[in-house]
Amino acid sequence: LWRSSRGNVFVRVLHLSDKDPIGMYTQDGSYTPKSSFICMFQGDQLRSRVTKICNGLGARIYPCKEKLSERRAIRDHVTIRLDEMADVIGQTQEYRLSCLRRMSGDIRDWIVQVKKWRAIYYTMSKFNVNDTNTGYITEGWVQVEKLNDVQVALNKGAVSSGSRVMPIMNRVHTTASPPTHHRTNKLIRGYQALIDAYGVATYQEINPAIFTIVTFPFLFGIMFGDMGHGAFLFLFGLYMIYKEGYFDKRRAILGEIFLMLYMGRYIIMMMGIFSSYAGFLYNDIYSKGFDIFGTSWTLPKNDTKNYSSSDYVTLDPKYDYTQPYFYGIDPYWIIAENKLTFMNSYKMKLSVVLGLCQMTFGLCLSCINYRYFGQYLDIFLTFVPQMIFLQCIIGYMVFLIFWKWFFMDVGGTMPSILTTMIDMFLDFGEKISDSDRFFKYQEQIQDSLVIIAVCMIPIMLVGKPLVQKYIDKREVITYEEMQDVEMTEDAIREEENAYREAEIDLWVNQGIHTIEFCLGVISNTASYLRLWALSLAHSELSYVIWDMTIYYAFYLLTWNNGGFALLFVLWLLWAVLTLAILLCMEGLSAFLHALRLHWVEFQNKFYSGNGQPFLPFSFNLILENEENLEPIENI
Repeated sequence: LWRSSRGNVFVRVLHLSDKDPIGMYTQDGSYTPKSSFICMFQGDQLRSRVTKICNGLGARIYPCKEKLSERRAIRDHVTIRLDEMADVIGQTQEYRLSCLRRMSGDIRDWIVQVKKWRAIYYTMSKFNVNDTNTGYITEGWVQVEKLNDVQVALNKGAVSSGSRVMPIMNRVHTTASPPTHHRTNKLIRGYQALIDAYGVATYQEINPAIFTIVTFPFLFGIMFGDMGHGAFLFLFGLYMIYKEGYFDKRRAILGEIFLMLYMGRYIIMMMGIFSSYAGFLYNDIYSKGFDIFGTSWTLPKNDTKNYSSSDYVTLDPKYDYTQPYFYGIDPYWIIAENKLTFMNSYKMKLSVVLGLCQMTFGLCLSCINYRYFGQYLDIFLTFVPQMIFLQCIIGYMVFLIFWKWFFMDVGGTMPSILTTMIDMFLDFGEKISDSDRFFKYQEQIQDSLVIIAVCMIPIMLVGKPLVQKYIDKREVITYEEMQDVEMTEDAIREEENAYREAEIDLWVNQGIHTIEFCLGVISNTASYLRLWALSLAHSELSYVIWDMTIYYAFYLLTWNNGGFALLFVLWLLWAVLTLAILLCMEGLSAFLHALRLHWVEFQNKFYSGNGQPFLPFSFNLILENEENLEPIENI
């Protein structure tokens, strides 16, 4: 306007979006900023030019009266209309709020009804109409023990709807693999969730959750062994169990983290029980110990020193040991300088023993699976060589551990088990020195075990494919027989390709499983050393936190110099560090490591986890998962 009028038009602009941003939205919801402007000029020529520019740019032109009285009348009219519209808008908002208040009491019921109807129609959309268009036909999975309940429910629905045709339910035989369903209760549900997170069990496969109920908290307790910390976990889990009714009513408002803890309340309680039990074995409570059954150690006769709790001694079983301790760890080790050396050796060997036991148990479960599914080739050509291979290497190492515990004299030579296992392969066939010898004929036994273990590898690798190929050759029909049964050339070619692909897959899978198992025997056993590592870390952290807080309050301060106040402050610091580091961080770490030991080291010996969960039509599941329609996928 300024350029076209050469500066003879006076313009003032008002941005309406700054005054009323809500009014800038159109009916379709889009935001359109607007501005109002007034042009003052003289002459018809400028009027025509300004009008053309405004029309060309899509501006809406409002007439401006010449007389002041007319302009004031228009202003007053617009003001009255604005006031009337404001009243209408206010009344509309009040009416809308009153309607929303009335509906707020029914909105939850409406949401539930909409979800149910949506689920019903979504499910019925999968039905097929019968030939006479008088009913629907569908197939689905039903638990055998629930067949009568389903039939009763169908008849009841037909009667209540006034149908003249009663529903018919028949059992259909199919080759499809059924979904897997496990009956659980409050105690088992958490453990079953841990297993299902790895993979749902194949139909009628052994469910690891049965054994995980005991083995999971037990391995956790080995890593988290402390009577005090275990008691805290037990009481925390017991509190959530006691307040189940209170928390169940408030699940919607519980935080995500606390809800996860609440769902695993029984796991936490059992982890606390086993942690307290392991702490009792370790004689460890907040890095301290109890003298319950006395001691099996005696001080040297020429040592007349009166030991206090701040003094340390070196325990030597050649001189100071009298008899085996009654139960657990002798309390005398608390003041021993070589305590860490002894506990490291003890917990390291204990970890290997427990690892062998669990891996052997996993292989035994695989034999049960093979027998149940009729896979007898896997029993003789997979399970047997795997068990022999495992026992020849790791089983022999555990045998040496017990031999050293029971038959080795502490006054004689103490050969290293780790060195013996390495030399068993690297120095094959060589003579063992007297300082490294455990028992007579050790060379012959070790060489025999190595030869047997190596012989098991080709059996695992090629045994099953070769035998399966021989069986298939006896069962497969010849080319002429295929023509006799009137099979086309394409069908014959497809049969041959399918047989060839199945044979290749068998060779590949057997090779992968053989390599994985042979390497896993060593790596999985080493993985169980995390039981020793985390137990050591937990006990040492507990000792450091106690030594840097409570120890100074008791032994480095006096009561006359404000010791009581400092004791309270240091006790509070000890409680915070114990809760944050030992209970929360160390507890989560031990939980994850125990879970890994079950998923990788234990379950991969027998558990495939390739099944599908049984998710029946259930309004409860649908209402819990607002946007999830998976619970009705089995129909």
